[in-house]
Amino acid sequence: MPHTPRPISKALRKLLHVLARPMKSDKGHGGIVVNAYRGYGSQREVFVMGRVFRQLRIGLPAPEGTLYRDIVDVFRRMLRWGAKHVEITLDVEGNRTQVTTDRDGYFDIHLPLSKSLAPDQSWHTGTLDIVMRDERTVCAKVDIYIPPAEVDLVVISDIDDTVMYTGVANKLKMMYRLFFRKAHQRVAFPGVAELYQALFVGADGQRRRPLLYVSRGPWSIYEVLEEFFQRNNIPIGPILFLREWGLTLQRPLPRKSEDHKANLIQQMLELYDDLPFVLIGDSGQHDPETYARIVREYPGRIKTIYIRSVNQDASRHEEIEALGREIIDAGCSLLLAADSVSMAEHAFDQELISAAGLQAVRQAPSGN
Repeated sequence: MPHTPRPISKALRKLLHVLARPMKSDKGHGGIVVNAYRGYGSQREVFVMGRVFRQLRIGLPAPEGTLYRDIVDVFRRMLRWGAKHVEITLDVEGNRTQVTTDRDGYFDIHLPLSKSLAPDQSWHTGTLDIVMRDERTVCAKVDIYIPPAEVDLVVISDIDDTVMYTGVANKLKMMYRLFFRKAHQRVAFPGVAELYQALFVGADGQRRRPLLYVSRGPWSIYEVLEEFFQRNNIPIGPILFLREWGLTLQRPLPRKSEDHKANLIQQMLELYDDLPFVLIGDSGQHDPETYARIVREYPGRIKTIYIRSVNQDASRHEEIEALGREIIDAGCSLLLAADSVSMAEHAFDQELISAAGLQAVRQAPSGN
């Protein structure tokens, strides 16, 4: 009788494979490798972030696709280190620039575009090259999202306690929920996938809007978040952005979550300066206050704010509703919602999503 893996064994196997994924590009040979995160931009400029690593070589035979290989690659991931002061070149359809990695191996590329990108596609491929001392070239590809011409709106969403239940800042908790809990014990809030799909395509089904996600978690969970989005059928966009939690003398603590989020939203408002925005967050942290401040600083740019209610504190609800009344004069509405259906009904009334999109949210599994 064939052996059937236990659910916990299958979950552990999947977790190991996801954690080992960033190590696969070197094919076990080690040395310099480039890990690039999804980029974003406009027809004027693009932005790409990532990190250059030095990785250990696999000393013993470890065939790809085996459990042993994944264990070895996870171990190698724990021991790799950032490669500082490495020159790296980005090329996007003939547009080129070169930067140098920082002391921890990170690079943050801003590339003004002198040559237009193909206007009929949203995702573009960039090439990252490092020329080694022995004249070998280390290459990597990066996906870059450029909104199509017909886009009419940008959506920026928090992740933790907004898209998924608490856990982004707690890596162990998040990975346990994602890989080890049963299917009915949902990681994503009910209706989130359907709501974000409806927002992505818009009222006419043709918009392909930018969906940009912000997290207070560290970059080291990037691959796990990718797995989360794919498993829950949530539209994938650049995950804007995670924070670097590494301790340095220059920055002994990570930047405050609210400052991190506000700065990124301001950057997106300046990048997509001709588009209105929808902001989505939760009531548990500082999202309402941060978003209301953005509305006051950029009047007329924020169309709607959705705040998922994640606590039962009546005084907190009153504070958020008061913020909503304050920003009405700036042309923005704020909805404190207990569930995704309430957000979808409001979005439909605002002509942000279609009737079919609203119906999909209403019919989404409750997760109970």
